[in-house]
Amino acid sequence: MRRLLILALAGALLAAGLFTGNVASAVVIGPPPSAPASAAEPATPLLAYYYVWFDPSSWNRAKIDYPTLGRYSSDDTGVMRQHIEWAKSAGIKGFIVSWKNTETNNRRLRLLMDVARAADFKLAMIYQGLDFDRHPQPVSRVAADLSMFRDQFAPDPVFLRLGGKPLTIFSGTWEFNHDDVAKATGPVRQDMLVLSTEKSVDGYRRLADVTDGDAYYWSSVNPDSYGDHSPKLAAMSDAIHRDGKYWVAPFAPGFDARLVGGTRTVDRKDGETLRVQYSAAVRSAPDVLGLISWNEFSENSYVEPSLKYGTRSLDVLRDLRSGAVPSAPSAALDSSSLAGPGRGAAGDARRGSALTNVGLLAGFPIVLIVTVGLIARRQRRHGRDIPAQRLPSDPKGTL
Repeated sequence: MRRLLILALAGALLAAGLFTGNVASAVVIGPPPSAPASAAEPATPLLAYYYVWFDPSSWNRAKIDYPTLGRYSSDDTGVMRQHIEWAKSAGIKGFIVSWKNTETNNRRLRLLMDVARAADFKLAMIYQGLDFDRHPQPVSRVAADLSMFRDQFAPDPVFLRLGGKPLTIFSGTWEFNHDDVAKATGPVRQDMLVLSTEKSVDGYRRLADVTDGDAYYWSSVNPDSYGDHSPKLAAMSDAIHRDGKYWVAPFAPGFDARLVGGTRTVDRKDGETLRVQYSAAVRSAPDVLGLISWNEFSENSYVEPSLKYGTRSLDVLRDLRSGAVPSAPSAALDSSSLAGPGRGAAGDARRGSALTNVGLLAGFPIVLIVTVGLIARRQRRHGRDIPAQRLPSDPKGTL
């Protein structure tokens, strides 16, 4: 009878597996719903442009949305820590910090460096080559600021290195002539990379001999009106890589700068714009992916959790970086209900898998009892009355 019961157990397991179309699913339970889906680490680092210019009064100008963290100051290290935690959860490896040499910017950069270093999070720097009115800074100031950054900040290991040198970007190079860019970058390029921010292959080539590549800050591209913008990014990548230099490819979740003098808008389309632009950036074979932006609330290109959009952009970005199925739309959330890793469709699928396994285990005793009953009936028909026995895996005889 023991042998028959063991056979019955195996048969019941096989039958249960057939109900699900997969024998292994009858005996293997997947990860708990809270466990994130495993995926290979993306090879290309993702950095988000990050701004440290916020005071509480900054939020009173040209804003149509606000962070879930409130109208914060960029001196608040608690805000910095939360930003980095959220960014890491979505696959962002570092921030490209907007900077020029002022007392306020230096203080805030040092605070951010301390927080990022403790969190094993990388930084890069984009120099503010244009002033508030979009005019170029005096080249003497640019050169002095870049030299000061090289001496006081760049040696810190918190800054991302490519080819052994810390990554920096010179914003607004299109407003400077070739010789002025050379004066600014020449003294520092032995110790750090300085990328231009040109908008075309011709623009990059104009400065190729005095810079180390290009980081195109293309926040306003509209995939609907521009069509497939991938060829432009690919052409820039090809030209830069032929020179053995570095390419930072841009992508953004949307854009609206009308309150700061702009006229163009790009609808977020519930995350679809972010997906399309991310795909185009990845196809250009970049050395770094440059997300525009973490917190540019004046141009409305931010992915930081906000009152209007909640965590939608980070949820989509997390799916893109993990290779998971895109999550369902999320409503705007307050800071007490922000989504974390494992939320969305991927988490729902794991929960569905767990429920399937629970149902399977619940039905298993029924299948087993019916099978044992049929065997017992067959034995009685042959005139044999075998006493009940305990299976080795059931020492209490409760089966």
